[in-house]
Amino acid sequence: MEIKNPSFNYDQLGHCYSTYRQTDLRIAAYVEKALGSAKTVLNVGAGSGSYEPEDRYVLAVEPSVTMRAQRKSGRVPALIGKADALPFDDHSFDAVMAMITLHHWPDLIKGLMELKRVAREKVIIMTCDPDALTGYWSAEYFPELLEVERKRFPKIETITQVLGGTSEVEKIAIPSDCVDGFIEAFYARPEALLDKDIRRSQSSWDFLDKGMEEVLVKRLSDDLASGGWDKKYGAHRCMPYFEGSLTLIVTKII
Repeated sequence: MEIKNPSFNYDQLGHCYSTYRQTDLRIAAYVEKALGSAKTVLNVGAGSGSYEPEDRYVLAVEPSVTMRAQRKSGRVPALIGKADALPFDDHSFDAVMAMITLHHWPDLIKGLMELKRVAREKVIIMTCDPDALTGYWSAEYFPELLEVERKRFPKIETITQVLGGTSEVEKIAIPSDCVDGFIEAFYARPEALLDKDIRRSQSSWDFLDKGMEEVLVKRLSDDLASGGWDKKYGAHRCMPYFEGSLTLIVTKII
């Protein structure tokens, strides 16, 4: 399976995104810690505004009109723009952040260089480590989906090498009742992934071959109904946190 264009059409398919993809405060704590003393922040590929700090000066850039329209009241309006051509001077912001967005960028290298260019102190990236995607039960039920994700998400070392500087890489512990509905967020609640609306807020499903989504959902549904999933993976329901592929990269600009 070849992923020719990593971008997901949020204008067409992202109308319910903010219903299921919200800021989880426990994950936000990692971002807040990473921001440190930064007073001015740019959020690139900002979407509906998840993980934007509320106690600092924030600007946001987002290309999708549908996603810009879903920004909650109180958040700054997002400027129209793309990661690979940011409309700002060099070193304009103390910190530049990009939250679970790199896998949508057609030109990853140019986008990362733009983050570095406009940052004065640090670049903060939340992403998924493609080498850690198969560490839990989804590898049995959704191998075709994880192959899509593996091809879309850039390797952690690629990101850190392009950014240069000094990078710290930290795995994020995902809470069992996480309100940011990416796929791993449901490690303890597999039934949720039978909900088509929840899957629509997860872009990877749109890249499967025609008919494959139904095959994968039925695979999980059948095993949940038979009790097979709980026999093999029921312990996940009692895990308060799970460390999977979700990763935070903090790069200090030299």
